[in-house]
Amino acid sequence: MSEITGRHILITGGASGIGRLMARRLAGLGARISVWDIDREKLDKVIAELATGPETARGFRCDVANRVDVYRVAAETTTAAGAVDILINNAGIVSGHSFLELPDAQIEATFAINTLSLFWVTKAFLPQMIERRRGHIVTIASASALVGVAKLADYAASKWAAMGFDESLRVELRELAPAIQTTVVCPYYIDTGMFRGVKSRFPWLLPILDENDVAARIVDCIQRDKRRLLMPPAVHLLPLLRMLPVGAFDWVATFLGVNASMDEFKGRGPS
Repeated sequence: MSEITGRHILITGGASGIGRLMARRLAGLGARISVWDIDREKLDKVIAELATGPETARGFRCDVANRVDVYRVAAETTTAAGAVDILINNAGIVSGHSFLELPDAQIEATFAINTLSLFWVTKAFLPQMIERRRGHIVTIASASALVGVAKLADYAASKWAAMGFDESLRVELRELAPAIQTTVVCPYYIDTGMFRGVKSRFPWLLPILDENDVAARIVDCIQRDKRRLLMPPAVHLLPLLRMLPVGAFDWVATFLGVNASMDEFKGRGPS
C-alpha cells in the first residue's frame, strides 16, 4: 500500500482537469502537493484552493515539453518541498484532427508533451526514489493506448508510447528497485472539457467518464498499488478483441461507434 498522508506528491498538468481534482483529493488525504503547469493563472488558482497551511501545496510553472525546463524546475521543486514520493505524469494535449490536417508542429507538440515529457520528468525524480528505496510513478495514458481511433493518430500513437513506457519501466524496476511501484491509467473519454464534443454510440457500454469518479479511482489505485487501471470495464475487452482478424476488429470498433466518436469534437478551443 502506498501511504498518502505526509507524502510529497507531484502532479504535472495539475492546474486543471483530473490533475486538479487529484490534487484536491490527495491534499484532503494529508499529502503535500506540488503542481506543475504551464498556465500560471490556473496554477495560482489551484494552489490557492489547496493551501490550507504553509506546507500543503506549491505551484511551479513548467513546460514539460522542454527538457531543460523540466530538469531546472525539478531541482527547484526538490529544494522547496523535498524529495518526491509519488509522481503523477498527467500533462497531456489532444489535437483532434485527421492525419493529413495535422500541422507538423502539432504532431511534435503532442509527442513532446504526451510522450517525451514522461522520460524527462521521470528521469528527474527516479534516482531519488531509488536512493530512498520508495516511490510510486503514475502514468496517465488512455484507452487510445489500446486501440487506434480516427482523428486521433498523433494522440493514440503518443499514448501507445506511454503504455510501452510504463510497461518497460515496470519490468526494469522489478530488478533494479522492487520497492518502487508503477501504475498506468487507461480511461475512455473524460468529461473534463479536453474532449468536449465527443460522442458515444452506446453510453451504457462506453460512457463518457465523470471526471470526479476518474480522479477518485486513480487515487484509490495509488493507495492500493494497483498496476493498471482501465475504464470503463468494456476497455478490458480490447486485448481479447485484438485476437480477431484485422477486418473483424475494425468492424467491431466501427459498430461500437469508436471511429465516429471524434466527428463532433470541439475540445477546449484555443488557449
